[in-house]
Amino acid sequence: MSKKLRIGWIGTGVMGSSMAGHLVAAGYPLTVYSRTKAKTQPLLDRGAQWAQTPRAVAGASDIVFSIVGFPNDVEEVMLGENGALHGLAKGGILCDMTTSSPQLAKRIAQAAEKQGCTSLDAPVTGGDVGARDAKLSIFVGGVKAAFELAKPCFEKMGQKLMHCGEAGSGQYAKLANQAAVAGVMFSVCESMLFAQEAGLDVAQWLDLVASGAAGSAAMNTLGRRLLDCNYDPGFFIEHFIKDLGLCLEECRRMQLVLPGVTLAEQFYRMAQAQGQGRNGTQALIQCLSSLSGKKWRRHSK
Repeated sequence: MSKKLRIGWIGTGVMGSSMAGHLVAAGYPLTVYSRTKAKTQPLLDRGAQWAQTPRAVAGASDIVFSIVGFPNDVEEVMLGENGALHGLAKGGILCDMTTSSPQLAKRIAQAAEKQGCTSLDAPVTGGDVGARDAKLSIFVGGVKAAFELAKPCFEKMGQKLMHCGEAGSGQYAKLANQAAVAGVMFSVCESMLFAQEAGLDVAQWLDLVASGAAGSAAMNTLGRRLLDCNYDPGFFIEHFIKDLGLCLEECRRMQLVLPGVTLAEQFYRMAQAQGQGRNGTQALIQCLSSLSGKKWRRHSK
């Protein structure tokens, strides 16, 4: 591989566009594919090249990154008939940054090895803000040598990296993160709803508690969005349902009972049934308030 790696990028959604943009800014040659070409235009305007298929992306790349929606999307863009693996030269690296199935990550790694390539699973946490500000945390599973080659790229997208172990371990680490996030979002929404119904100045209350023991990244970002009834997605509810489902699937494999994750998955399915699937996870507050016949109100200053 050359010193200046040729980068392929598949998926330019809420997070992917910003992440790829950091690599363009760092001077990496970038070839990009997305199901909706218009979403790649900001990258094309900055010098990226368009490819018609994931396979074509890989043919022009040393490392192919993907961040798409669901495991079936990952399988299609990586292993499908026009998937990246079929276009990747021997020695190339596939790196999926979608939160996906650990079992699928293992299958991709096995398929890549058969072709003389390697594969990394590298899901991220930090949401749209972390992606935009290059402050993501990145969990990486796969061959350590491939991780070291991709590390300079990861460092352009995030602040914290963890090589978690063999293929699939990056996904396990991210699903553990999502189990934590599920509980945090409950605490943010329930506490703010309680403050509202108690008649408190919710904005002032949030300023006070967000810097204390009750504070969290979710409270400081998504909690503040809730003050404006802003449900724009840093992370889609429908994607969070997918993540919690993957976590529960692995729990069944482990014979592990996690009641909090089970409850969260059910509540987010309720929110999706109420038409909230394409909103951010903070829209959970609408589902919670409706249980008591209440309505969440705007509290911005």
